[in-house]
Amino acid sequence: MSKDKQTECEVFQEHPETIKTVAAAMVGAAELGEVAELFKVLGDATRVKILYSLSQAELCVCDLSRVLGMSVSAVSHQLRVLRAARLVAYRKEGKMAFYRLNDDHVRTLFQQALDHVRE
Repeated sequence: MSKDKQTECEVFQEHPETIKTVAAAMVGAAELGEVAELFKVLGDATRVKILYSLSQAELCVCDLSRVLGMSVSAVSHQLRVLRAARLVAYRKEGKMAFYRLNDDHVRTLFQQALDHVRE
């Protein structure tokens, strides 16, 4: 594998003050691990489609199933993963479960990711 010389420093020189500042601000390993897990959950196209759908409206599992062209069972499985990651929440209305994005953080995270890929 060839190295891209454009992206490498031509001379090795550390910047102690910058290193000290960044090291002092470093978030703990456990918290960074949770962020990595969140991105892992977001790394599945089906789950991203579910999040996009829920960014448009609160939907029951049956409606999500139709929107995505998937079985209710498959959608339910993905919703369990998204709930475990605290990305979606639901409310019961009789025997129906309606899903929505969990909070504005999720909406913002999703919208910023979408904006990023559209640039």
